[in-house]
Amino acid sequence: MPKQEKGKSHSTRPVSRRPPNWCKYQPEEVEAFVIKFAKEGHSLSAIGTLLRDQYAIPLVKPITGKSVSEILKESNLTPSIPEDLGNLMKKAQALAVHMEKNKKDLHNKRNMQVIEAQIHKLSRYYKREGKLAKNWKYEAKIASIF
Repeated sequence: MPKQEKGKSHSTRPVSRRPPNWCKYQPEEVEAFVIKFAKEGHSLSAIGTLLRDQYAIPLVKPITGKSVSEILKESNLTPSIPEDLGNLMKKAQALAVHMEKNKKDLHNKRNMQVIEAQIHKLSRYYKREGKLAKNWKYEAKIASIF
């Protein structure tokens, strides 16, 4: 039995690794959808959500045999920065704008330090895995504010 968190809204992955029999899309069609959404500028998670909600495709991998990121890698459409790192950088940027206006907001100064620590930790991981260039560097926003 899966570990229960607070609330009951946690979704669970399908048990079967085979595509569901009610999903009528062929692998080529699913790959075309993924490529189309990527060219429109959607992120990896947004592509999965669009496929699930609009086309009733629960998971891409059982149908195509490849994940969304593998499909995008084959078509040379992978983003330059991984999605989770990009989201943290956007959050830090928004917080930096807030900190410019509210210099005495010490709670968010600490939040900014935590976010930047996460960015540095994640960037070390992606450099080690080869998903980021070894010379890639994040410039801290907190230092430029104070």
